[in-house]
Amino acid sequence: MSDNKKRLKNIEYAEAEWKKNVLDKRVGRFNLSKSPTRFYSPLAVSNFNFLEKVGFPGQYPFTAGNNPFDYWRAYAEDAAKMGYRPDWGAASGVGKYGGFGTAEDYRDYLIRMHSMGRTGGPNMAFDLATQCGYDSDSPYAEGEVGRVGVAIDAFNDFATIYEPYTGDLEIDRVPSNFTINAPAAIIIAMYAVLAEKRGIPLEKLRGTPQNDILKEYIARGTYIYPPKHSLRLFRDICVFCTQHMPKLNINSMGGYHIREAGATRVQDLAFSMSNATAYIQAGIDGGLAVDSFAPKFTFNAFGGSMEIYQEIALQRAARRIYARLLKERFNAENPRSMMIRQPITAHIGCSSTTLQRTLNNLTRAVVGGMAAGMSGGMPGVFPPFDEPLGLGHSQEAVQLQLDATRILIYEAKVADVNDPWAGSYFMESLTDEIEAKSLAEMEKIENMGGAVAAIESGYMQKAISKSAYERQKRIESQEEFVVGVNCFTGENEMDVNVNRVVEATYDPELLKSAEDRQKRKLAELKRQRDGKAVSSTLAALKEHARDENKNLMPDICECVRNNASLQEICDVLRDIFGEFQQARF
Repeated sequence: MSDNKKRLKNIEYAEAEWKKNVLDKRVGRFNLSKSPTRFYSPLAVSNFNFLEKVGFPGQYPFTAGNNPFDYWRAYAEDAAKMGYRPDWGAASGVGKYGGFGTAEDYRDYLIRMHSMGRTGGPNMAFDLATQCGYDSDSPYAEGEVGRVGVAIDAFNDFATIYEPYTGDLEIDRVPSNFTINAPAAIIIAMYAVLAEKRGIPLEKLRGTPQNDILKEYIARGTYIYPPKHSLRLFRDICVFCTQHMPKLNINSMGGYHIREAGATRVQDLAFSMSNATAYIQAGIDGGLAVDSFAPKFTFNAFGGSMEIYQEIALQRAARRIYARLLKERFNAENPRSMMIRQPITAHIGCSSTTLQRTLNNLTRAVVGGMAAGMSGGMPGVFPPFDEPLGLGHSQEAVQLQLDATRILIYEAKVADVNDPWAGSYFMESLTDEIEAKSLAEMEKIENMGGAVAAIESGYMQKAISKSAYERQKRIESQEEFVVGVNCFTGENEMDVNVNRVVEATYDPELLKSAEDRQKRKLAELKRQRDGKAVSSTLAALKEHARDENKNLMPDICECVRNNASLQEICDVLRDIFGEFQQARF
């Protein structure tokens, strides 16, 4: 018997004796059925291989993190001395996520932000009509124009938003983010045409379209076409961007929306990785080498609960699964192809915040920041405590959020050690457990025919609905506790409040008039444009859409150049592809 086997045998014997003579007696003394806590020994990771399972930060399989240290850590001391803000917006070069009303309204908001020194690129939220491929004059858009984002009907709207971006803020100098999925090809085409009209080479454009259509069927709901046709459009975007816009990220996928819809931790990871598998295969099916495009894939975020240990393990497992997926299944050779690039790592998720005793959400978010800092990311405290009170975080909440992040970095020094849990019997065992369960779920989806088949059958959607229902039942039955919601709610408890000053962002009067103004502008565009050119380009798009092997991005760009509207382009594709109907379950 080897020395290691003998050592493990001794530990196994000692553990059995401990359970009998110490643990079981303690459990019996308190009349419990089992211990309320757990303890992990080397037996939990008896076959642990450090280089295979963890490795060093910045090296395969990236369990310990993508880099020995991130860019923000290199300048942390300078940031403290000069008062820089350690926030995610600064990380990507874009401004605050926003958008409302008409393009003119959002443009004026951006001008106001620039006057305050906030000169990041547009980080666009689109209204629901735009997200679902409808113009502002559609009956389906009534009451929704400019409400949850900016309305974009045609290229002139898109160009208007960028009027403040010239000179040092020219579009080849600042990146842009587009939170759009089903019509992502059209928005990317508008970005390309804008650069073309300004004489800027496409290869200089930077930014990130969300372009994660598969999760829309699973979680958010802003899909248009059946999944296989949407994946064809993703393929066309992937090829077009790789060949013509190589600095533009291709997508921002991942589990944030899936988890917020009610998915479990394992579903979050497994469904996201199954979607990623479909996207990677789409790029390969488009004739691309995996290392030519995979480095431009990004993830939104994984995670979203208060269970700090599990959320740390989730990040570690996610990086390892993705790295192995790219290397072993898709034969990637470039290490950057194997990295999960995401602006946010561990976090509590907005769904973990509560309307009751709202200030407690700051404490909750700090727990998420700790998890982030101990799992390979900036210890970002997110979201602000007043998240559940409605759109518009107060200045006080944002200040507390930023200061909490700073305290974790500069006072608690959470970010001074990479992957501090590496080698922990408990954490390595938990990481292995989450990985194994996620891989089993991925295999189940693969056996169904992959992510598209699992969506078409309704499997993923049903699984998430069931998980959301079961969690709510656990809260209502007090199997899970939420402080101030289903426990510690007696009359002697106090609801602590602070002043909330919400920065003026969306003018209510502008919102009231946005729909009428947008309709008038669209009608004027349709009167003035070259109708024959619009009809001709839409006809060409329709003809090529019938050919699965045709890349539609050049046709969509041509439609945009000739002022075809977003819905006109989408309607052509609706005619050919059809519209998706969810399976009944």
